[in-house]
Amino acid sequence: MKTIDQITTIVVCGAGTMGAGIAQVAATAGYSTILYDLQATVLDKARQQISQQLEAAVKKERMTPAEKEAVLQRLSFTRRVDDCKADLIIEAIIERTDVKTALFNELAGVNGPDTIFATNTSSLSVSQIAKEIAQPERVAGMHFFNPAPLMKLVEIVTGDRTSPAVAELLFTLSQRLGKTPVMVKDTPGFIVNRVARHYYLEAMQVAAEGVAGYKTIDRLLESAGFRMGPFALMDLIGNDVNLAVTRSLYEAYDRAPRFAPSPLQEAKVEEGALGKKSGKGFYNYL
Repeated sequence: MKTIDQITTIVVCGAGTMGAGIAQVAATAGYSTILYDLQATVLDKARQQISQQLEAAVKKERMTPAEKEAVLQRLSFTRRVDDCKADLIIEAIIERTDVKTALFNELAGVNGPDTIFATNTSSLSVSQIAKEIAQPERVAGMHFFNPAPLMKLVEIVTGDRTSPAVAELLFTLSQRLGKTPVMVKDTPGFIVNRVARHYYLEAMQVAAEGVAGYKTIDRLLESAGFRMGPFALMDLIGNDVNLAVTRSLYEAYDRAPRFAPSPLQEAKVEEGALGKKSGKGFYNYL
């Protein structure tokens, strides 16, 4: 098994908002980083997103222009699985166990047996994802939060077969990425998403009952100390992603009423109002 100092190259699979953010974090911390996605348009958007965020950091004097260029030099973008050779692979793709497992198995075919696989799943079982992968002891959860370049917390999730050495390595790596890691057992929703469901669900219930509008609820919770209100945060995460997590926890906890999906969010997803990525969600971004 690799040691922390042997981690020099990181592949991030999935170039959506989360994947692009994780890739930016890794490259900024000095790692050679490959961002993989099947769609060229998604990769182009990720390239622009990362460049814009780095330029914003330069303007705020959080990094120099030379440091920005060095980060971009450490980043590469690809649509080819054969290019995805690394010491650590982090997936940030669709929340489906079968798709994640299939991707890891495909990547295992082009990497050595000591490559570490980390899933950024926010609610799926790490043990189930690892179950069908060769050397499941090298699979763990590494759950970042959105936006990854800004949010400090990372949940390191140990599955049934995860090697303690792998979990410790990812814990230390997270610190080197400038994050604050916590060790978590493989339970539905882990810590944050299990607790946070009600930040979203109760807010939507209040709005559905006509007690207050989206903006008022957001402002009140932000004034209470939350960095973002629930509706702005759901739009940032993506209403489809947020709803998928809620449904996952609802099923995992035997359909406990407290985890029941909100009809309000279901309606948003059905009409394609997914949030910032679609230009419209609880708020308009067009």
